[in-house]
Amino acid sequence: MHIGGLLPSLSPAEQRVGRLVMADPADAARRTITDLATAAHTSEATVIRFCRSVGIQGYPQLRIRLAAEAARRIEPPDARVVGGDIPPGADMAQIIATIAFNDARAVEETAEQLDPVVCEQVVAAISGADRVDVYGAGASGFVAADLQSKLHRIGRTACYWPDVHTALSSVALLGRGDVAIGISHSGTTRDVVEFLEVARDRGATTVALTNFPRSPVCALVDHVLTTAARETTYRSGVTASRLAQLTVVDCLFVGVAAHHRTRTRRALEVTAEALRGHRVGQPRRRS
Repeated sequence: MHIGGLLPSLSPAEQRVGRLVMADPADAARRTITDLATAAHTSEATVIRFCRSVGIQGYPQLRIRLAAEAARRIEPPDARVVGGDIPPGADMAQIIATIAFNDARAVEETAEQLDPVVCEQVVAAISGADRVDVYGAGASGFVAADLQSKLHRIGRTACYWPDVHTALSSVALLGRGDVAIGISHSGTTRDVVEFLEVARDRGATTVALTNFPRSPVCALVDHVLTTAARETTYRSGVTASRLAQLTVVDCLFVGVAAHHRTRTRRALEVTAEALRGHRVGQPRRRS
């Protein structure tokens, strides 16, 4: 369940319920609705509202989902890092175990909740696009650059502009038949929101990749793709969110490549040959 991504859109009381069930799904699954409401310092009615807010019909269905989550959750080697957080005084072994656990879960949970139908729609849009613009800031900017590089290498016209003014100039030239993809973990990055607003107004197909499906950026776009990464102490969740985003990027890239197998294979062969002479021990290409 992607409860973490929905928390900011919930009421304070519903957020308390959400944090409780996320912290220990097995314990929450064993509780009656009265027990859970008491533990979250709220009412049974709030627990019911929480269920509906996260897309679950009622409390019995929530308990089933939580039990399933607990059954498949693999705890890290050191029980002190359960939940993917770094406790005070953690030694290096604990830190390694925590980060590995958190990063692996981000990738796994992202893949589990990623909508194949939406992915296919985005792949089709990219495959038929005249041009693809990709936007991102900070850590998400590295992911945007990775997607641009992957698409460019297989012959798709794709652009990533880290400078805001250049990006605004580029997005102003988009139109129907083009695709604009905005990457923002929070879904609230002002620049990315502005780029997608302009792209939408220009008639381009718009896509958001975010961890928070009810964030402002999602209200602007045709397609929303979500990750499932959790923040942890010292913001090691930044790496987890980047890995989750890269997982989605790889899915899109392979999907586009599969739509144009012959062209993709030829493009990869040509670009590999162009780079061959820049590897140690390989002869330089002759002109």
